[in-house]
Amino acid sequence: MTVYQIITNEYLVKIRFFIIVFTLIIPAFLISQNKTDKPQYQNLFAAAGYSQAEIDSKLAKAYYDVFEGPNRVYFEEGDSLGYVSDVKNKDARTEGMSYGMMVAVQLNKKEVFDRLWRWSVKYMQHQDGPREAYFAWSVNPQTKKQNSPGSASDGELYYITSLLFASNKWGNDTGINYYKEARRILDAMWKKDGTGNIYNIINTEHKQISFVPEGGGYNWTDPSYHVPAFYEIWALYAKDGHEQFYKECAVVSRNFLHKACHPVTGLNSDYTEFNGEPHPTPWMPPGFRYDSWRVPMNIAMDYTWYGKDKKWQEDYAKRFQNFLRSKGLDTYEDQFNLDGSTPDFILQAGSVKKLRHSIGLVATAGTASLVNKDKASMDFVHAVWNAKLEPYEDGYFDPYYDGLMYLFSLMHLSGKYQIIVPEIK
Repeated sequence: MTVYQIITNEYLVKIRFFIIVFTLIIPAFLISQNKTDKPQYQNLFAAAGYSQAEIDSKLAKAYYDVFEGPNRVYFEEGDSLGYVSDVKNKDARTEGMSYGMMVAVQLNKKEVFDRLWRWSVKYMQHQDGPREAYFAWSVNPQTKKQNSPGSASDGELYYITSLLFASNKWGNDTGINYYKEARRILDAMWKKDGTGNIYNIINTEHKQISFVPEGGGYNWTDPSYHVPAFYEIWALYAKDGHEQFYKECAVVSRNFLHKACHPVTGLNSDYTEFNGEPHPTPWMPPGFRYDSWRVPMNIAMDYTWYGKDKKWQEDYAKRFQNFLRSKGLDTYEDQFNLDGSTPDFILQAGSVKKLRHSIGLVATAGTASLVNKDKASMDFVHAVWNAKLEPYEDGYFDPYYDGLMYLFSLMHLSGKYQIIVPEIK
């Protein structure tokens, strides 16, 4: 063997060594880097001392109560359809339908998801005209008549996100092309230019979700519709060419919440202008009411999933929970003026007009403990654990809104409400 051959062989050995290092070590490093970027889904119930078996049982019972039990709000029709009903108002709403789909995809209930989607398409989704691909927000489940053809923007928001998650989880070749259905709504949304008085669900000038994508409702908003984490999901998985816009919407939503939430109490008004100032309507004055219960839960979700506004969110959670604690941890009521005083106007639920210590608000207030780092915040977690989805002492019972807020909150607090990424095959 010549000296030249020896040198060449030694050189090749070194090259092979570096190739092995590059192909094995570098990817492992990158994977470890990615792991640190993933959300850390806290199980606060476990941190509070409950066993995993107890937690799993609690979540399973809540799902059973809302979707399967004698007081369920989910009903199946025939071999392929199902709907979620606001039973006290005797209608099916895009809010409940899309919430039901989000629960189903998170908990891997594919048949429930598919039934809800098919019912939504058949009875709620407009197939032509200026509203094409949007949904009628309220339908009579008995007659199938649309109570109103107009859309509530949060319904579309949850439909799109749930469908994108379903596409990631189950693929698009099991009977429903989830991605195609999500894109149909998004692509149609971007064509809404005011024709027929119908608009994008996002006010494109202000980059904020509208109260309704129609008429004057396009020009103000509902803080509980602000779910910045969902825009991040759209930017990642919609692939419709509007990624940068969605990322900007997420930033705008976070900044909006700074302005919409009271600097002392943390309370927000159900409806606001795009600058965060309360928006009065002909049917009620400004105040923290049923819609607003969702805001702490949405902030907790954004904190867990993306953590891009942690300092403000942590301060908000402290303010909000400290305010509720000041009203009595076991007695605080469910409607307030923004300064924390008792409102003169009380929004009724169904036929009942009464302030109460509502399980729905107890549940969503508990999710703020995912954000509040004070040890005393665990009191709110125990309060959710001890809450019972059953009639109040006066007989009032809302298994729909209270039930869904309770179920969502159990999912968040047990670490079971997550970003669903594409399955690796």
